[in-house]
Amino acid sequence: MHVQFVLFDGFDPLDVIAPYEVAHAAGTLGGGAVTVELVSAEGPREVPAGLPNVSLRAVAVLDPARADVIVLPGAVGDLPTEREITEEERARTIPAILARTLETELPRLVKEALDREDTVVATVCGGSMILATAGLIGGRHATGHPMGRVVLETAGVHAVDARVVDDGDLVTGAGVTSGLDLALYLVEREVGSRVAHAVEELFAHERRGTVWTATGAEPTVAR
Repeated sequence: MHVQFVLFDGFDPLDVIAPYEVAHAAGTLGGGAVTVELVSAEGPREVPAGLPNVSLRAVAVLDPARADVIVLPGAVGDLPTEREITEEERARTIPAILARTLETELPRLVKEALDREDTVVATVCGGSMILATAGLIGGRHATGHPMGRVVLETAGVHAVDARVVDDGDLVTGAGVTSGLDLALYLVEREVGSRVAHAVEELFAHERRGTVWTATGAEPTVAR
């Protein structure tokens, strides 16, 4: 399983590093069953994170034909506010950072991945908002950071209040730390529970929350 982790200007480092390290460890403990790569829509480059003085280097271009799994993070920036702010201040907000990804090749490349039968697209935190605002996941089930789920609903996505949502070739995580749980779930789903458990033991992390799928009986009492 080859996993490409997407970087874009303003990305959240924890959304990338946590699942990246899980996948890397799965490759080590699973005899090379998982390989990892940092990529960007533009190709090899130094990509600034949303935190000051933090960056990661993309070593290749995002390539849906090469990746089995593509992981898209959210962003770090200022929270939106109802008070009057300048355009410069607005540009530093998380919604603005996520919106700027739509001006790159990222939406086209992710659409190509979603159109492929053998590629899984996964998101952490605000990554699902990028897909939603790009019009790529309307009618599908997904989660994301609680503060941004209205974005999913506005885009016609069935927003689910769960730690991880598995919608087949679209697997989404909720808040920032859900990247650990999302990655461990993907390792279990694609490689096997024994390797996933070994990574859990290595990291001393017990997965949190429920992995929601559209299966089984529906609840009979409205919440």
